[in-house]
Amino acid sequence: MASSKEYIEFVLEQCNGLSSRAMMGEYVLYYGGKVVGGVYDNRLLVKPTKSAMALMPNADYQLPYDGAKEMILVEDIENRDFLKELFEAVCQELPEPKKKK
Repeated sequence: MASSKEYIEFVLEQCNGLSSRAMMGEYVLYYGGKVVGGVYDNRLLVKPTKSAMALMPNADYQLPYDGAKEMILVEDIENRDFLKELFEAVCQELPEPKKKK
């Protein structure tokens, strides 16, 4: 089941600086120019960085799609302050994107 347009729009409204790119009915999420997670089957999932795990120590880990690595399910999507803190922490921890040739 693909994610709904309404769900991705809601997630993007919750956090300034968050953007998305549609990919096969789902959405990859970017923050600060880095891939921080995605929306899959109307679920907000983030990369399992140390900071994300520290902010959500009891979170569920789920597969975004078959064959993918597990990601952390974000359930508190209504809390804008938490989402901003989460995405900033994950972004700081990830390496800079590689330059395209």
